[in-house]
Amino acid sequence: MGWKNSAERYGLLSIGFHWLMFLLMIAVYACIELRVLYPKGSDPRDALKAWHFMLGLSMFFLVWLRLVVRLLQPTPQPQSGMKSWQTSAAKVMHYILYLFMVAMPLMGWLILSAEGKTIPFFSFELPALMAENHDIAENIEETHEIVGTIGYVLISLHTLAALFHHYLLKDNTVRRMLPTKMSFSNKT
Repeated sequence: MGWKNSAERYGLLSIGFHWLMFLLMIAVYACIELRVLYPKGSDPRDALKAWHFMLGLSMFFLVWLRLVVRLLQPTPQPQSGMKSWQTSAAKVMHYILYLFMVAMPLMGWLILSAEGKTIPFFSFELPALMAENHDIAENIEETHEIVGTIGYVLISLHTLAALFHHYLLKDNTVRRMLPTKMSFSNKT
């Protein structure tokens, strides 16, 4: 298997980006969910929030690289036997997930900017995207939380579709996004 996509399967670059983004999403969600275990103002809570911001912004910067890779390479053909509605649904879901990976970190950056807080990015401080405005920050934060909840549904649907293809349809959809051809069996 090479670095580039082919008509049959994804290349190592696309596979790497897919799973890296997946791990980043898990980490971003874990940080924001686990923060509630600590009292407000405590060091662990503040650290988890800072990691939430930094990992979210990492996703924001990496998704642009992932989109460039996607645009510069062919996308593997849909599995034979897939109905047109399934192919359309998969495309729509991918577009929504890409929008999610751009919009959520951007909203987080806007929230911190509008709150007048620093925007941490590892050893850097990113510039504010807007002037301080607590009303706007509150509105964006509300939207960010709602879309974050919707994200759980999107990720679950994407995962369920992959499992449906692998275990019920027994096609090659999941294996095309794994680093090796026979990473696990789909026999029931």
